[in-house]
This record gives sequence, C-alpha cells and structure tokens, in this order.
Amino acid sequence: MAQQEFGSLMSDIASDLEGRAVDAELATYLNKTYPVDGKVFSELTQLCEAGEREGWLMQHEGGGIKFGRAIKPGGKAGAFSVDVVRMKNVKGPHHIHTTGEIGAIMPVEGAPQFDGIEPGWYVYPPGSDHYPTVSGGGAYVLYLLPDGAIEFTGK
Repeated sequence: MAQQEFGSLMSDIASDLEGRAVDAELATYLNKTYPVDGKVFSELTQLCEAGEREGWLMQHEGGGIKFGRAIKPGGKAGAFSVDVVRMKNVKGPHHIHTTGEIGAIMPVEGAPQFDGIEPGWYVYPPGSDHYPTVSGGGAYVLYLLPDGAIEFTGK
C-alpha cells in the first residue's frame, strides 16, 4: 500500500514539475508549495520510512549509503526518475547532473544538512556536479533526475 501511495505522490509532484526550468527559482517554488513542515513533505518522509522498513526503497548499500531507484523515467513520475538514499555523516560518490537534479532533504536523526543545505527542497542545474555529503546527522535524500540522467565520474 505504501509503495502505491509513494508512486501516486511522486506522480503528482512530477506532474507539477513538468516543463519548469531546473534552476534556483524552482527550489523557491518547491519550498513554498511543499514546505518541510507541510502535509506533502511529511507524507513523503513517512513513505520513505515505510519503504525502507518494507524493503522496496533503498534496496542497495555501499560506502555507508543505502540507495535505490524507486521509479524509472517514463513511469509514474513522467520523464523523471526518482531515487532515494539514506546517508548519515558521509560523503558520496562524485557525479554530474547532466540534466539537473531536484531533491528533497528529509531529516531522520540529528540536524542533518545535505551539502550544507537545511532540510527541504534543493535544485542543482544542468551540468552541475558534487560529492553528495550529509553532515550533522542522518537524512533521506530523494531526488528526481530529468530523463534519469546522472554521470558518476569515479573521482
């Protein structure tokens, strides 16, 4: 049941994102429309918790990071893929967002920040890159990738 609810919620959010530029204005929009203290963000966090507990989210683990692709592009989230990771005080593998990245940072324990960003929504534009890093505790990081595009560099 939770997996279906997750798919439905992600479908709604992805539909809202279709055709929007992947830029800083989108992050502002998401934080106003789906605030961290709001109903949708709370539901998203609860569904990630259920998915981890039930084993349909974050089925893989490596380097202290639980991860997994929940929705492939062309599925319930339209042109977006949806991935979820659980990180705690760890630096992940370097990658490039060839078409951008739209993410939600959901605290699990402590006062986590993702790349120095407080819980809520963030957007990295096309061509940006980073070592995803969570500090100050543990968090789920859910991210949508336009066309599922991501390039791990091995750096």
